[in-house]
Amino acid sequence: MKYLALLGIGLVAGVFAGMFGIGGGLIIVPALIFFMKMEELSAIGTSLAALIPPVGLLGAAEYYRNGSINIRYAGLIAVGIFVGAVFGARIMIGLPPHLIRRIYAGFLLLIAARMLVMGK
Repeated sequence: MKYLALLGIGLVAGVFAGMFGIGGGLIIVPALIFFMKMEELSAIGTSLAALIPPVGLLGAAEYYRNGSINIRYAGLIAVGIFVGAVFGARIMIGLPPHLIRRIYAGFLLLIAARMLVMGK
């Protein structure tokens, strides 16, 4: 049953990643915390490890075939991610779980608020 739940989390994250380009972590991290009862840091690390091959390679290949990728932008963003992920991981590893949850929730609220007012 646990394996089916994990496959379901991955499926939902993959659909949303393909639809909105959200990297899947917005789905995977909360799902691992709430449904699989993982600690915050383990959920974040597991999400990163799971996302790289399927989202980065297969999802991007579909968009590339459709002519919907700016390779130069993607390359520059990738360099930023490469460096930034190390710093982000180091920052989060030193924080208590309740603070990690609050930071993540604040980030989601900020993004949601921005998305809601963009259309006006």
